[in-house]
Amino acid sequence: MSKLFYLAIIVLCVSCSQRDNGDLSLYTVKKDNLKINLTEEGELKATNSINISSPNISWRYGDLKIIKIIEDGTEVQKGDTVIVFDPSEVGKVIEQSKNELEIARAELEKQQAQQQSRLEELETSLKVTQINHQISKINFELAEYEAEVTKKEIELKLQKAEISLSKARDEIENTKKIQHEELQQTLLRIDQLKTKLQEGKDALNSLTVISPEPGIAIITRNYRTNNKWQVGDQTWPANPMITLPDMNEIMASVQINEIDISKILPNQAVEVRLDAYTDTIFNAKISKIANLAENKNNNTKIKVFPVEALIDGTSSKLLPGMTVSCKILIDEIQDKIVIPAEALFSEGIKHWVFKKSGGSFDKVEVKIGPSNNDFVIIEEGLEEKDEISMVDPTIAEEQKESES
Repeated sequence: MSKLFYLAIIVLCVSCSQRDNGDLSLYTVKKDNLKINLTEEGELKATNSINISSPNISWRYGDLKIIKIIEDGTEVQKGDTVIVFDPSEVGKVIEQSKNELEIARAELEKQQAQQQSRLEELETSLKVTQINHQISKINFELAEYEAEVTKKEIELKLQKAEISLSKARDEIENTKKIQHEELQQTLLRIDQLKTKLQEGKDALNSLTVISPEPGIAIITRNYRTNNKWQVGDQTWPANPMITLPDMNEIMASVQINEIDISKILPNQAVEVRLDAYTDTIFNAKISKIANLAENKNNNTKIKVFPVEALIDGTSSKLLPGMTVSCKILIDEIQDKIVIPAEALFSEGIKHWVFKKSGGSFDKVEVKIGPSNNDFVIIEEGLEEKDEISMVDPTIAEEQKESES
């Protein structure tokens, strides 16, 4: 019984010793290529798309309030309703225009009646003046044998009658001209109200927005909330709110900080990883670099340059509006000593590794070169086939002692 106990103890000690020796993960140094990448968050967009905007209606109809909008990513057909805006303000303008038009038409009828009555009065007055003129003319013709004084008086009466007749005719003509102008002003007012009413009806119809073509509807963002447009939001006339993207050509749009933009060049390779499908990577190339910087957002003065990367091929997973991670290949350094970044230890400007030497490890100072998130180039201090520890052996040893 005691022999079996001691044998078990020996086996346990051996196995523990082997496990302890294997606890330190080793890396065999080798030459490799190092890719220098710049990773930025971005968003998928279609290179070509059709914009569906809010109706371009007058400011007098007030703000455009959404009461219905399709879900983001909905497949639509030509003629499908995609957005409906609140018609109450437009309805008020239409009713007001109807009332104003009715009043203007009533005023026109009243004006026409008054003008007709006035002309009839003037025509009657003209006839009386014409009769008086005829009487004065007859009296003048009969006054041939009258005294000169009487004859002169009759002649003056005739001249007065002629003047009155001329004035009556002129008054009628002037009144007709004035009435014509007044009538034209009223008719113009009516035409304007008719136009206003029709514009209101057209605006009312435009509040129901339909899709001009089939496609997948992608809702744009409301810059006030930074969320996609939704029921209850208020927008402004002619604002693009939905896009129908051409799914045959998708790009990733990213914002590059101004300190990094000099590293970005046309046709650089890009790996695009969808946030929704982290195991799927698409290849792309830089296709467009903005010439001018812009503010990253409304709340910061940080300057960025919009950059576009055209994705190779198509996929049902590639939907505009999706967020992505874009790894841009800035440079690739060939045939250098490269080690994992976690195997390098640093303090200030000093860097070192733990190189295996027999059954122990030597702390070896190294000179480093360029690096990325995962690997670093070693310029001096290591050779190919050297073995280095992925952890600090002294810390690992202290942990073993504390555990024991």
